[in-house]
Amino acid sequence: MTAICVDVMGSDKGPEVVLEGVAQALAADSDLTVLVAGADEYVTPFCEKHEGASPLVTTEVIHMDEHPANAIRTKKDSSIVRASAAVHAGEAEGLCSFGSTGAVLTAATFGIGRIKGIKRSALALPCPGVGGHKTVMLDLGANADVKPEVMVQFAHMGRAYAKVALGTDDPKVGLLSNGSEDTKGSEMALAYHAALAEGNCGFVGNAEGTDILNGTFDVIVTDGFTGNVALKSIEGTAKFLVAQIKEQAGSSKKTAIGALLMKPALKAVASELSGDRYGGAVLLGLRAPVVKGHGSSNAAAVKAATLACAEVVRARLPLEIQQSCSLTNDRVQ
Repeated sequence: MTAICVDVMGSDKGPEVVLEGVAQALAADSDLTVLVAGADEYVTPFCEKHEGASPLVTTEVIHMDEHPANAIRTKKDSSIVRASAAVHAGEAEGLCSFGSTGAVLTAATFGIGRIKGIKRSALALPCPGVGGHKTVMLDLGANADVKPEVMVQFAHMGRAYAKVALGTDDPKVGLLSNGSEDTKGSEMALAYHAALAEGNCGFVGNAEGTDILNGTFDVIVTDGFTGNVALKSIEGTAKFLVAQIKEQAGSSKKTAIGALLMKPALKAVASELSGDRYGGAVLLGLRAPVVKGHGSSNAAAVKAATLACAEVVRARLPLEIQQSCSLTNDRVQ
């Protein structure tokens, strides 16, 4: 059996939606068990009704507007702190949360711990591409500034994730920049380029913004500031297109019929761009897999996150990262 801990508190849509997604994940995977972390009034009745679920009762919640480090220090009985501790203790093999990104990153980093030798953990997400090609992109917001040697580790971690999650045999790595030429980019981007070129990490050159969805590369690395801006721009573009199509649909009967016919395809594309298919981003570099979902995740996205977490646990993603980075032995799950 594969045990995943799910933090049901902190979601924008409330614990009920997260619990519905957990129920769907349990129904879809007979080899899955879930340790459900949250307030007694939610988790205990849920676990009584669902075989394979067990409660981790907590009394505190870290909200989106709280300072992550301060909240982690002061709210020791919060769901995300207790969930991370449970994974560290071996009560679960992976963690899913839909709360504050900063709180999840902080709690998981200190509670679960990084693989020995990994300097920074990074948020990664498989982005959709032309012809069904998937491109792993990282970092998506965990580290606003990183040193060149850390970018090389990001490349190794991204390659490990592409192998495990996407089945890519020999992932090609690109560095997000403002041009494909080796001489393009800021001074820091040029330093990244030089380090990646010598890092034995599958690096093949610079990637432009258009390459994210074109499927040109298998892995694209960047710092968390740039990656987060790029990801939000893609998500915003998807929402804009859907909104514009809805608006234009009302202009005539013909466009209304066309929009109706296109609705399933548009919903599928929007879901791909939002990351709902994978439930969220995976925090790479920790001793156990952690999936950080959107605060606005619906039940389907929660289900996807839980199942995705179980998948990378079974594939032993942390061990793949350790071996890819040629690190010293450490206790990883």
